[in-house]
Amino acid sequence: MIRVGIFGATGYTGYELIKIFHQHPQVELVFATSEHSAGQNIGDLYPCPYNVPLIANEAAPLSEIEVAFFCLPHGESVSWVRRAYEAGVRCIDLSADFRLRDVHTYETWYNTTHHAPELLAYAVYGLTEVYREQIARARLVACPGCYPTCALLALYPLVKHHHLASSRIIVDAKSGVSGAGRAPKMGSLFVEVNEDFKPYSVGRAHRHLAEIEQEVKTWGGAELSVIFAPHLLPVNRGILSTIYVTLNAGWSVQRLAEFYADLYAGEPFVHVLPPGKLASLAYVVHTNRFVVSFAQAGENEFILVSALDNLLKGASGQMVQNMNLMFGLDEAMGLENQVVG
Repeated sequence: MIRVGIFGATGYTGYELIKIFHQHPQVELVFATSEHSAGQNIGDLYPCPYNVPLIANEAAPLSEIEVAFFCLPHGESVSWVRRAYEAGVRCIDLSADFRLRDVHTYETWYNTTHHAPELLAYAVYGLTEVYREQIARARLVACPGCYPTCALLALYPLVKHHHLASSRIIVDAKSGVSGAGRAPKMGSLFVEVNEDFKPYSVGRAHRHLAEIEQEVKTWGGAELSVIFAPHLLPVNRGILSTIYVTLNAGWSVQRLAEFYADLYAGEPFVHVLPPGKLASLAYVVHTNRFVVSFAQAGENEFILVSALDNLLKGASGQMVQNMNLMFGLDEAMGLENQVVG
């Protein structure tokens, strides 16, 4: 059994981990932390059947676990990751603290000082389908944000194999309200969100843009650039990305579908839709699936439509997928019951 601990267990992503670990046959949950709810039980905070006591971060017994999951905000996660890493514990972090490889880029986008820059060289970007071999050997995995996961898995085949005819990529993305986290905020109150649909942090304002550009430039060259426009959907969960690209001559929707199906063949959680079907949230919510589809907009101009569950494939599910790799387990273990269709 793999002995695990969760830092920040009372947010949506921490709670998803608790649910996954209760059906994972090779995991023993040793502890779950909450700075604001220490001394309570997860059942006091969620209507659920799980008996998981909550302790403070400082009380976490690192010597009793093999891997720690961090569901803490950026800037707060880094010190706890460092402590666990130095204790010999493998770390899977969901904050932004180790996603960006360049410390200056991180400090610019997040407007804070990075307090463990020496660990950036050891962090592997946890986009499972792309960095599988590195993740399997890693001691520190920085799981991508939900928006980047949805965009990057859609773009990777075209960017990596240099099929783009234009350096400009447009990503128009929409997220459910759970992407804003569980802490109460004016913009995510029911009355503010219900029966509305609004953009936010458009232009070069949303911090996930830094991740998306980092990866596409790594795969396809420094000349690539991304326009990113996120929106808030009045739904609980899910991300839908509509991505506009110009390709080299000779492509069709049929060829794209075949190309993606071949490249992602054998991937347990990637589903390529056939021509004539487009991705939607219904394909993915409450699962670890990623779905991608295609439409033609003009000569050599195409639209990629991709979708995932922001709390699972975009967060906790991908964390567990990476843990499975790190410990030599079947990649889908503990996540099978969430796969549908």
